[in-house]
Amino acid sequence: MSQRSPVLSRASGLPGEKTHPLPESIPEETTGKETQDAEPPLQAGRFSWLRNIDMTKAEWDILVASTCLKALLFPAYRSTDFEVHRNWLAITHSLPISKWYYDTTSEWTLDYPPFFAYFEKLLSIPAYLVDPRIVDLNNLNYSAWSVIAYQRTTVIVTELVLGAAVLKFARGAEDPAMQRIISASLFLHPGFLIVDHIHFQYNGFMFGILLWSLLMARNDRKLASGFLFAVLLNFKHIYLYLAPAYFVYLLRSYCLSPTGTLLPGRFLSLANAVILVFLASLGPFLLMGQLPQLLSRLFPFTRGLNHAYWASNVWALVTALDRVLLKVVSRGQLSNLNVNASGVASTSRGLVGDTVFAVLPTVKPIHTFAITVAFQTIYMGKLWTNTSYKSFVTALTLCGFTSYMFGWHVHEKAILLVLVPLSLLAAEDNAYFRTFTIASVAGIYSLFPLLFTPTETLIKIVYSVLWAVFVLRPIHRQVYQFPQGVFTVAIDVLERLYLAGFPLLQLFATLFPLFSQWRSGTPSASSETVKSPEDGVSALEFLPLMLTSVYCAIGLVWAFIRLSVIYLSRKD
Repeated sequence: MSQRSPVLSRASGLPGEKTHPLPESIPEETTGKETQDAEPPLQAGRFSWLRNIDMTKAEWDILVASTCLKALLFPAYRSTDFEVHRNWLAITHSLPISKWYYDTTSEWTLDYPPFFAYFEKLLSIPAYLVDPRIVDLNNLNYSAWSVIAYQRTTVIVTELVLGAAVLKFARGAEDPAMQRIISASLFLHPGFLIVDHIHFQYNGFMFGILLWSLLMARNDRKLASGFLFAVLLNFKHIYLYLAPAYFVYLLRSYCLSPTGTLLPGRFLSLANAVILVFLASLGPFLLMGQLPQLLSRLFPFTRGLNHAYWASNVWALVTALDRVLLKVVSRGQLSNLNVNASGVASTSRGLVGDTVFAVLPTVKPIHTFAITVAFQTIYMGKLWTNTSYKSFVTALTLCGFTSYMFGWHVHEKAILLVLVPLSLLAAEDNAYFRTFTIASVAGIYSLFPLLFTPTETLIKIVYSVLWAVFVLRPIHRQVYQFPQGVFTVAIDVLERLYLAGFPLLQLFATLFPLFSQWRSGTPSASSETVKSPEDGVSALEFLPLMLTSVYCAIGLVWAFIRLSVIYLSRKD
């Protein structure tokens, strides 16, 4: 099987949209530019080893410039996740493995799978050399410059796994010029800058593993693809959302012949690879009889439907509708509707816990699970009949999208499960590109409330706008086709109006707290402050957060519908 790039053959999109095939070769003017961008010969000396790294001058420029920017963000705002990971360094360094998943010295207990715990253990070794207080289990909320610089640096260094993966995607692609844009867009993605390099996590590292797995699938190395995905699952269990696509794809395309006959050798090879990974991860805890304790940390079921800040999904729209109906009922209208008293305060002020609706029927975990499985089953049926690489990536994206849309207690950061694989499809044609544009704008903006201080507000806005200009414009020029027919023209206009609403939303989110502060004469609370109804907080305090969540949810739900229609209506 020949290698396939993410930029594959083109087909029709939504009804009325025209296809626009990309050129099979790079235009002459692009080839000339590539010659200019070629890496110049390096002088002999201490940096002569760089000759062996397959990178162009432009790629080196991106790496150096982005690294400098990330280093400048060391003093920036950091969330409680920063202390979470520092505490995990201390747990894995100070305690024997038998106590890792039992320790409660800090409220930030270890709740990631064992491979991530081993990863923290490795990082704790140089951390101790940098500053022993970093890995002191009782040194809670340690914020010296040494720990800030060290942990920020580990994010930059481990993100090179992502950088290496996107470089490999550009090598051997059918359209290298376009793939370079997509690869750069992933490495420089605002989601990673916001969530990893400011807020603080290691998503770039783990999505790098995912992209390596997808690269193996593109290159028809499916056993390696499955192995890497098993490794990823043992780093962070949120990637279970993508597991149905991997299961169907590997079973149908690797373990079964075209006629549907089981290939025992391949099946056993894949099974052994996956079992080996899980044994390396869970084996020590299985031998110690700690598997139930580990699973209780990984899968806590005491949380509510919504996170403190509503993830921009279907449940955000349902919750907002419940709030609107409650207001209507409280004014004496629709008096035939019953009001659940326990649901009046629930989900209205960013609280974490059980979500109870006041007017609408309350959603239970079993409901979200059933809806998620139902949608994913539809996509897996299509993937079973078409196991091409493009079909696999689209089905994988829809698996992540479905879990984000309908999952229980979804975090806003989970939108990266959609935006990263969807990026690989961005240049397929106009239909995919428009879906990618809407999902990216709404998805990235939905992460903005994670950073609420003035300095970071300017950074996130400027960086995201620059990213959109340098990524969306060249792809738009390559694939855009004016919609044909009244229906598609109307959709195009509505989508443009929706995207034009984000500057207005940002203006409101910026000015409303200032206006509220001016009227009350007291400092406004930050978006991460959680207060109880008894505190007397204004009912409008969370209005900017609610509007952000709902407005982004509208775009993401539409992008979800759009991608579903594209995938299910096509034969490619």
